Amino acid sequence: MSNAVIKFVLLGLLWVQVSIAAENSVWERFDETADLAELANHANDSMHFQLLQSKLTDKNELWQPFTAALDSMPDERYQFIKPLIVERSVIELQSAIADDLLSYEELTLFYIRRIRELALDEERYLNAVISLNPEALTAARQSDSERAQGRTIEVESLFGIPVLLKDNVGAAGMPTTAGAVALQDNHTRDAFITQRLKAAGAIILGKANLSEWAYFFCEECPSGYSALGGQTLNPYGRFEFGTGGSSAGSGAAVAANLAAVTVGSETSGSILSPASSNSAVGLKPTTGSLSRSGIVPISSTLDTAGPITRNVADAALLFNAMAGYDEEDTAMPLISADMQLELREVSLQEKRLGVLEAFTDIALYQSNLHILSEAGASLIDTQIPEFDSAGFGELLGAEMVRDLATYLNGWAHEDVEVTSVGEVQVFNNTDPELFAPYGQELIDMMVGLTLDDAELAELRQRLQEGARAALDSLFVEHRLDVLLSVNNRNAGIAALANYPALTIPMGYEESGRPMGLTLIAPPFQEQLLIDIGLQFERLTSARRLPAGYE
Repeated sequence: MSNAVIKFVLLGLLWVQVSIAAENSVWERFDETADLAELANHANDSMHFQLLQSKLTDKNELWQPFTAALDSMPDERYQFIKPLIVERSVIELQSAIADDLLSYEELTLFYIRRIRELALDEERYLNAVISLNPEALTAARQSDSERAQGRTIEVESLFGIPVLLKDNVGAAGMPTTAGAVALQDNHTRDAFITQRLKAAGAIILGKANLSEWAYFFCEECPSGYSALGGQTLNPYGRFEFGTGGSSAGSGAAVAANLAAVTVGSETSGSILSPASSNSAVGLKPTTGSLSRSGIVPISSTLDTAGPITRNVADAALLFNAMAGYDEEDTAMPLISADMQLELREVSLQEKRLGVLEAFTDIALYQSNLHILSEAGASLIDTQIPEFDSAGFGELLGAEMVRDLATYLNGWAHEDVEVTSVGEVQVFNNTDPELFAPYGQELIDMMVGLTLDDAELAELRQRLQEGARAALDSLFVEHRLDVLLSVNNRNAGIAALANYPALTIPMGYEESGRPMGLTLIAPPFQEQLLIDIGLQFERLTSARRLPAGYE
């Protein structure tokens, strides 16, 4: 056989392989009839989903800019680098790259391929990713180029590391939608924290799905649902457990290793809830530690961005990469200009940890308390004093009316037609079955609010002062370092008191549902949370990869 004939045959085989790969990578909406019928009988009413996949988006558009690169990655190479990436920390990823075992381009392409792989699998799709950055691979190649030219990369750095942003965080090149159809054309500029991430060399991989309007939209919505992203599913039990809200996609994506790290946001529980629900680490910083400029808001009093990661060290490193003083965010004190968290060894011997009597019947909580006690920590029995939380929903509603209008008029793209909560209500009512299938009761509530500025200020002061007095008195009376809670329990009082919190995987119930131990500390004590969190994580190593997502 001549060389020309051999070459022709080989080219033909390559064409067939590429054709098969292209055919196998085309997404078609799955028939979800049987799954929805099964969910209708779920014992938990919050799992009675009306739909799973968005009726408005075509997932093929996510990976279309990367088709050639994806099809050119040999399966052998994909499988070789997989154990170098899955469940690995930022430090481990940087070490593998430093040892020339993989490149930043391969790392980024791996996550894009894994996102496509899961999206095409009817038994494993999660709807955790709502968009991909078409410039992600270009940015990764630039990172490789800088390294090749001699740039020194610290292992405790996000340089070249792919990050998924919750889709209420502005990032050029992708719409910032908050999951809502009204914002589907919101091609806005980078949020301040996105600018900081890029300055640190991080790769903006894409956007994570979320509970629409950060879960302040409708009373009957399941957590993790948005019109543009569909229903986010939990990799630890897609039709068994909820994802938590509102940073549902960030939690599910990092749990299933669809990115190295993810960014969420919280007003009251929206980092702690999805992190604990997906066996991840979630850091809810003190409001004012990280900028909120360019993030679709609920409440300028309580909102904050924060990391969702697979380990405590990554949470600290991601926080550091986002930190910086933003003069446009009036919540930021000057202390945050150079606020950085350290990874250090701190003994638990002198730490006083508040134990809540309300959790005496939670076996995982009690067993982890024993581990902390054995490590030398002092456990102090406590209970949170009662405080009047009446009007919390009205506070959030009134602030969203004000703050969303400010965002829409100052940050939204000119193609976005809505400029207020009232116009969002009208827009959704043009096709409620498609735009708001679970209703929009909280939007309706906000439109009907009549609080004036003075009444809002009085309500805010009462709620914040009550929460602060309750937690301050508890910490002072018992001389506590941190308070130990479960999942997103006590997130509301922590938010109102502006106490930061860190949730860390502490194990799984018999059903397989993940649970997190949540540490709560006084304002701007993030370093204390990281110190204790690192020790707890080292003692327990509780997190495990969800079955089927190896």
